[in-house]
Parts: sequence; C-alpha cells; structure tokens
Amino acid sequence: MPPAKKRPRTYDPKKTVAAVRAQFGAVREAAKALTPEQLAGPTHLGAWTVRELLVHIDMAVSAVVRHIDDAEPAKPDLGLLDWPSATLPFAGALADVVPELAARAPEQLDELFERTTADLDDRLATADPHRTLATRLGAMDLSDFLVTRTIELVVHTDDLNRAAGIDIPIDRQALAACTRLLADAAAAKAPGGATEVRIPPYAVVQCVEGPRHTRGTPPNVVETDPLTWVRLATGRTEWAAALDAAKVTASGERADLSAVLPVMG
Repeated sequence: MPPAKKRPRTYDPKKTVAAVRAQFGAVREAAKALTPEQLAGPTHLGAWTVRELLVHIDMAVSAVVRHIDDAEPAKPDLGLLDWPSATLPFAGALADVVPELAARAPEQLDELFERTTADLDDRLATADPHRTLATRLGAMDLSDFLVTRTIELVVHTDDLNRAAGIDIPIDRQALAACTRLLADAAAAKAPGGATEVRIPPYAVVQCVEGPRHTRGTPPNVVETDPLTWVRLATGRTEWAAALDAAKVTASGERADLSAVLPVMG
C-alpha cells in the first residue's frame, strides 16, 4: 500500500508578509550604495547586469501588486508545491523581458523600489490573504504566492551578493520559508521515504522511492545548510560540486539527489 499523502505545509500569512517586506527592504538599502561600475557589472544569470538583476527583484515583488489589481479568478488551480517546477518554461522569456524593463526603469532605481514598497503596503493593508490571484503561472492563493516571493528574494539576494561582492543580510523568516518550500518541492518531485534530507534548523523531509525508514538512524541521509540547499534546489550549485566542497554530507546508496535537483530554474 502506498504511503498516505502528507498535508501541504502551512505558512503564517503575517510572518510571510513581514519576511517579504524585510528582505525587499534589505535589497533596497543595499542597492542605494552600489556604484555605477557595480550596477554595470556582470552576474552569473546569462547576460544580465547587476542593474538588470535588481529590476528583476523589483518585478518579482511588484507582481503581488499587479495581480491583486487584476480580476480575481474563481479558484486557485496552481498549488504551492507545483510552483517551483512551473517556473522552468518561463526562464527564457524572462531573459528577454528584464533587459527591456531595465532600459525603461528610472536611472535612480530607488525610485522604482520606493514605488513598489508603497504600493505593496497599500494593497496588503486591505487584501484578504486567501483571495485568489491570476499569476502568469496559474491562479494562486495570495498567501501561497507571497511564500513564492520569499524564494525569489532569497535566491536573488544571494545572486546579488555574489555578483556585486556585497553582503546583504538574508531575513531569517524569508530563508526559513524559502528552504521549506524547496525541500517540500523536492520531496514532491521524488516521493518516497527511503532518504531523509536534513536542512537544519528549518526543514527535514523524506523522499526517494525505496524501503521506508521507521525508527532509529535512517540508512540514507543527506544534510546541508539552508543557503547551500537553496543553491542546489535552484541550479546555482551542482550536486557533485557541493559534495566535493563538503557543503553536503550524503550517506547511503539512495542519498544521491543529482537526479532530483534542481527543482526549479
């Protein structure tokens, strides 16, 4: 008999909103201090510059405002665990859209961030956290869509830090939500109970088909830190490279997650 399907993890909407605001605010403050040379510098995201990456971060957060302003669909048709894999077909389109948006953005990007911050605060002050949004990937619950914004913000804050040589702090609640969703998405992609994936202090999930562990020390264990997990789950770091750098420990014949990762692009 197959194992009973687990209930999806739930997230506190107030904590998620606070996390989105905190991380977006941290990116905004850091962007103010970037020099023209840093803004024009390259990233590891194709041909995007640091400035274009910042415009994409703003676009990811302002999407909340745009979708709240749209007509409300009858009901959600995209679940939270489906969102990471649903992003893959849109990566190519973003590569072309973001440079066009950056070309039209104000020279001082803080004008853009300031407007998004004000609009976000205004819409979220009165929006039902469980209203349905018509996102470009499908209709989603607003509270679920906000959880996906923590992934966008954490992943791209890390991208920005590495590209510009800076150290923007990552909000603990944002990192927790991002880590948990990407861990749950990996478990949904490779369902089973043969392998335990530990990402202290935020998540423990079981995945991969095979004999189910019930007690004692699991025979197949993967353990890593949250930021390494985020990089693995989004394709920023390859499985073999993380193992070689001792960023991941993996024991057991079913502890190789190279076929499961990444879970989103």
